[in-house]
Amino acid sequence: MLEHIIDEAEFAKIMQNSIQNVIIHFFGKEQNFGILCKIEEVHFNPSLPESINSEFRPLTLFFLAGYTFDTARIEDDILIFEAGFGSDNYGSVVSVPLLSIMQIIIDETPVLINLSVYKESQGEQKEVKKEDDTGVENSMASFLNNPENSKFLK
Repeated sequence: MLEHIIDEAEFAKIMQNSIQNVIIHFFGKEQNFGILCKIEEVHFNPSLPESINSEFRPLTLFFLAGYTFDTARIEDDILIFEAGFGSDNYGSVVSVPLLSIMQIIIDETPVLINLSVYKESQGEQKEVKKEDDTGVENSMASFLNNPENSKFLK
């Protein structure tokens, strides 16, 4: 039954609103936080060098603190912030669609978990492929297989 809920457009909209509301609340409280997100859906402007890009995992954690936090904003359901990467602090504007944020974290503790797996083009595909519901399990398995993520589980 869970897979039927997490695939729904209505549930995705609820999760997106929740993510936005939590982030806006943290902006108002000047509370630094981290986001665990699907790197495949994140955009960098300018693009990052391949030497930096290749270091990202499918689920990547970004911490919004200091200058990165100060530049953060939400526009059109996208979290946007500036950050520096690599030893040379290569600067880029990072754009993260809200629904690609899987967790919001404070002090190594998840305060919001996004279970939505809805994609706009999924409507017709899910009716045909009801047995292809392993995305959530694969995502969670990837998260749990990374020993660095054990600190997020208490």
